[in-house]
Amino acid sequence: MLTSFFKKSTVVNYIFIIALFLICYFLQLNNTTLVKSTYSIFNSDFTRIILLLSSFFLVNFIVKRNGLTKNSSFSILFFLLYLLLFPSVFNNPKTIFANFFLLLAYRRIISLQTLKAPKEKIFDASIWIFVASLFQFWCIIFILLVYISILFHASRDYRNWLLPFIAFFVTSLLFIICSLMFNENWINQIMNQIQLDFNFNFLTSNLNSISGWIFMVFGSYFLLAMVFSLTNKPLVLQASYKKMIFGFVFSVLIFLFNIEKNNDLILFSYFPLSVLSTNAIEYSNNNWYKEIILWMVLILCFGTFIYQL
Repeated sequence: MLTSFFKKSTVVNYIFIIALFLICYFLQLNNTTLVKSTYSIFNSDFTRIILLLSSFFLVNFIVKRNGLTKNSSFSILFFLLYLLLFPSVFNNPKTIFANFFLLLAYRRIISLQTLKAPKEKIFDASIWIFVASLFQFWCIIFILLVYISILFHASRDYRNWLLPFIAFFVTSLLFIICSLMFNENWINQIMNQIQLDFNFNFLTSNLNSISGWIFMVFGSYFLLAMVFSLTNKPLVLQASYKKMIFGFVFSVLIFLFNIEKNNDLILFSYFPLSVLSTNAIEYSNNNWYKEIILWMVLILCFGTFIYQL
């Protein structure tokens, strides 16, 4: 059974998932790119592969270190499968960089529940979010997740509420200095992104796509499954799962209101959605339910990937 294989967390599982990712990545590259863009393959594409592989390991580290899932490989499997829904993200280095820095922020935000060095974690998480916003500006909305975490774990010390402002000042100052030294257009690029688009006509074409429907169904189902089962989860983990719910909602808002209206922005939702999906399987006692859900996600995500090649 498929769940029996992935409920383990062994080297074989990791090798299988990494190999599947690499196969899918290079399948997505067309022959023209391989022949004419050798420089890109060994530089830009290499960088993307390293960042995405690092993202897999970060996802695995975060969920294991903080007990968000059991000792399985479901979370990184789901992360891979959701990546396949919109493979165009493989060609979007800005979004990949932004998501990588958001994962670094998640690592500090979730670990805040231990109350060890809370100020350092709040400051670090804020810095990573502001760095991510330099690649996709509206990632800045995730700073609300920092404040939600402060509210949950460290609200009594007023200095904790000021740390994100200090992080914003430090990041902005360093960015402006680097821009003036190397490329002043960087500032203009950021300014051009500081716009909101409330036109939802794009949903017509997106929701008519197979990938759009699959994401909407899976996202809604696993989100609601977590919301309605939250009180049954271990008390010590409920705050972390709430952060996953907020993280998923924020990522959807970025997609809805971003002026670019790019499906690649859905990448920001894949980590929290992977945690929600994994919990739906791991906390169920029905083996047939687990098997059906896992096969359904695998077949639909992989099938749409092949269809888009």
